[in-house]
Amino acid sequence: MSTQNCFHCGLDIVKKEEIVFDEKSFCCNGCKTVYEIFSLNGLTDYYNFETAPGATPQDIKGKYDFLENEAIVNRLLDFQEDTTNIITLYIPHIHCSSCIWILENLNRLQSGISSSQVNFPDKKTRIIFNAEKVTLKQIVHLLSSIGYEPYISLDNYENQVKSVSRDLIYKVGIAFFCFGNVMLLSFPEYFEVEEFWLDNYKGFFRWLIFALSLPSFLYSASGYYISAYKNLKAGILNIDIPIALGLVVMFVRSTVDIIFGYGQGFFDSLTGLVFFMLLGKLFQQKTYNFLSFERDFKSYFPIAVTKILSDRTEVSVPVYDVVKGDRLLIRNKELIPVDGILISESMAIDYSFVTGEAVPITKVSGDKIYAGGRQTGNVVEMEVISSVSQSYLTQLWSNEVFAKKEDRNYKTITDTISRYFTPMLLLIAFVSFGFWIFIDTNTAFNVFTAVLIVACPCALALSAPFTLGNVLRIMGNRKLYLKNATVIEQMAKINTIVFDKTGTITTNKKSEIVYEGDYIDVKERAFIKSLLRGSNHPLSRRLYDSLPDAHLLPVNHFEEITGKGIQGTINGFFIKMGSASFVGAPPDIMQQTNVHVAINRNYLGKYIFDNQYREGLSMLFENLSPNYELKILSGDNEGEREILEQLLPEGTEFIFNQKPEQKLIYIEQLQLQGKNVMMVGDGLNDAGALAQSNVGISISENVNVFSPACDGILDASQFKKLDYFMKLSKNTVKTIKMSFTLSLLYNVVGLSFAITGKLSPLTAAIIMPLSTITIIGFVTIMSNYYAKIKSK
Repeated sequence: MSTQNCFHCGLDIVKKEEIVFDEKSFCCNGCKTVYEIFSLNGLTDYYNFETAPGATPQDIKGKYDFLENEAIVNRLLDFQEDTTNIITLYIPHIHCSSCIWILENLNRLQSGISSSQVNFPDKKTRIIFNAEKVTLKQIVHLLSSIGYEPYISLDNYENQVKSVSRDLIYKVGIAFFCFGNVMLLSFPEYFEVEEFWLDNYKGFFRWLIFALSLPSFLYSASGYYISAYKNLKAGILNIDIPIALGLVVMFVRSTVDIIFGYGQGFFDSLTGLVFFMLLGKLFQQKTYNFLSFERDFKSYFPIAVTKILSDRTEVSVPVYDVVKGDRLLIRNKELIPVDGILISESMAIDYSFVTGEAVPITKVSGDKIYAGGRQTGNVVEMEVISSVSQSYLTQLWSNEVFAKKEDRNYKTITDTISRYFTPMLLLIAFVSFGFWIFIDTNTAFNVFTAVLIVACPCALALSAPFTLGNVLRIMGNRKLYLKNATVIEQMAKINTIVFDKTGTITTNKKSEIVYEGDYIDVKERAFIKSLLRGSNHPLSRRLYDSLPDAHLLPVNHFEEITGKGIQGTINGFFIKMGSASFVGAPPDIMQQTNVHVAINRNYLGKYIFDNQYREGLSMLFENLSPNYELKILSGDNEGEREILEQLLPEGTEFIFNQKPEQKLIYIEQLQLQGKNVMMVGDGLNDAGALAQSNVGISISENVNVFSPACDGILDASQFKKLDYFMKLSKNTVKTIKMSFTLSLLYNVVGLSFAITGKLSPLTAAIIMPLSTITIIGFVTIMSNYYAKIKSK
């Protein structure tokens, strides 16, 4: 019977079972129904990305009834707060761009779904939905009805999600089997054995070789054909196109040789080529997995959290040392690092880190609170119910909600070179073929294939990510934690560095603080210390630590106003602390760093700070000044201008009395002048400036505070080594460029032999993975070498 393909899933349709709808043929009612759903919701663009990209929906009647059990659903959810729920589902059928497109448009198919994001390599979809409008069971049924049934197992869910596809290993195994046997059967032809071989079995062995090459050509190399087809269809020239072309040309030519008796063809070279290319690909995959492992489990945030001991003393501990049962203190603007139970009376949480929505959610004592929320308001206590998940915090930090627009369009070095590489390679291959075809047909096909293979830029494509990944790990070990590898390339382009003053170039450690004003008794001092306890501002922390122990009291209506100060009510007394204008004090005559105090709107006095600058500050600026424009941008007054002018090198620019929004505008003005700007701040009052800058680095000093707008977090103890990290970023880009040059030199030498017909396709296939290993070895040695320079 005649057959044709289903418009939705691509399966063959037996003519008598064909279902025609909207002038399109479907294999079953399920595929037709999916098409109808897409058509009614204006989602037929799904079929424009790929031909027949869908899967036949399966009958799932009753299969997911267990999702009606609230306890089970709660175990599966990543996040659950008010009506906002987040779940990550493993969907095995994800395989192409159409899958990504439809799964990221689920909100158009089902009201109640806010957004969905696809992690293509892991075949995961992260869905944010409103639990009042749609249930998890309805979402799962929707996914199943359009051919994307998720895999859900309560016992081995995590293991299943993390399982790695073994397709590549199977393909390498089959390619090796075919290559070994084809080589073995080709020996008589190699040694030109006449007589018995020639008279009796030559034809049989040649066709046997042909048959053995088919699994390698059709199955093992299928990934190259699929990739080449998809990229051609999308109008993209990627490197798989010349590889696929070379394989097809070699197969066709070899088949013609056997049919017409011209020779045994090049099936030995073909199967060897496939095997060695897949071997290089397997090596590449293992490399990427290694880098991914390093990123997920060793890139810990340099943040600490305040732990309350049994005797009520407060100590800072690394966030990854927090365990179930610990009691934590969470101040204003701190990120909640773990899931827990609220102990305090109430709190407001900003979950924009997780959901992108900045509307605070009120929680009361006994409520469950989730990691990733930011505490807003008075200090609170919580009890830990699960240990910290660093990979989860990494996921939150990299949330697309906070991606900068310029980053999305940022072109890496690899992108720039790859744009021209493939067209040039194809041009050289066809010109060489055109030249040799008039001289020697056999040589022409050999040259054409060898050119396509020897110039394969596997090493070119791998050198940048491997170098950047290795340096990302090195920087993490030295306590600079970057959001992603692209930040390293951006750091290398920086020519202007802007520093915040308070909490950035000044340290939060105890220093001399003098009080000037009316007498403050024990009761008032307790009010002041209790109010300070809830703030994370550097001056608040220093003043809190310097004050003598006092009986801490609960604070009502706590509020921290960025750039101004803090206020709250304690036992009916209204306390304000901050700038002179904020508390209603007369303007400062002496230009000093200070914190003013008023109780019940009666001005008492001020705490004057003798700022302690970070160790190595002067030397750091001396090292940076020859290569960068340096600027100090501060919200404080000019009281310390003279000290800073003596401490820092000539040419450093000082800008004082800057509000947070003014800092952002200043950064923007520098960028309009064509400068690449790095902002180094404390992540509290600098969020806007950090987001606006080309690279934003947040300094962390024993506080659980950083901004999602920053590109990196630097442990305060490593501040004096900032010039080392800047040099390392430049040397990293230099290493990438050197590896590109080495790879291109290899290609030039290889092409010179290939064009002249002195390089066989098989030799080219063997050299190709060796060149990849050489490049990987080179970038590893060089990046580790540069990392050791002035690292002490």
